[in-house]
Amino acid sequence: MTKRGQGKPAGLSRERIAAAAVDLVDRQGLESFGVRRLASELGVDPMSIYNHIKGKAALLDAISEAVLAEVSATAAQWPDDWTDIALTMARGYRDMAIRHPRIFPLLATRAQTSAVAFEALERLTTAMRRAGIADQTIADAPLVLFGFLNGYLLATLSTDPGEAGDPAMGATQPAFDPALYPTMAALAPLQAGFGGEAEFERMLETVLVGIAAGATRPQVRQQ
Repeated sequence: MTKRGQGKPAGLSRERIAAAAVDLVDRQGLESFGVRRLASELGVDPMSIYNHIKGKAALLDAISEAVLAEVSATAAQWPDDWTDIALTMARGYRDMAIRHPRIFPLLATRAQTSAVAFEALERLTTAMRRAGIADQTIADAPLVLFGFLNGYLLATLSTDPGEAGDPAMGATQPAFDPALYPTMAALAPLQAGFGGEAEFERMLETVLVGIAAGATRPQVRQQ
């Protein structure tokens, strides 16, 4: 793509740069991503990007923020009950990860400190407080929920959209030798939907039931 002359306005904004970066990583992956390649895609000098976003680390944060904003946009109106909020949030998060498998590792491995991330956590924790749940359970809930989501989605989503089969599916379950691992071999048919929506919903329910149980469990006093 032809670059603009340095004296000409690039018409850039943080939002336009982030959108172009998301598109570039979706197509080419994180390994080859850089400011110069992005500048080439936009047809601008790299310094034009630095005028809006200060460096590659900040650019990666902008990419994360852009795809997280998609999750917030999934609900026209958020429910009031904290479990419904968590369900809506988790399902939107999985859908986003399926759309952006090459970007998703950024969300799972970098601290998310954008306003859109904090607003989501504030929405969930405020609803939990409104329900009268103990503060310690509320404080633990985001890490429990997103610890599950990030670990599960990293394990099951493909980062290569060119792989055969479902582009959202990554690793497959191993085959267990019944002579060596009789219990795991017996359980294998129950794991046939590895990475699928039904399995995700079942495990998500387990996580939310556990959080809810923590709301009624006596708090352990620190020694």
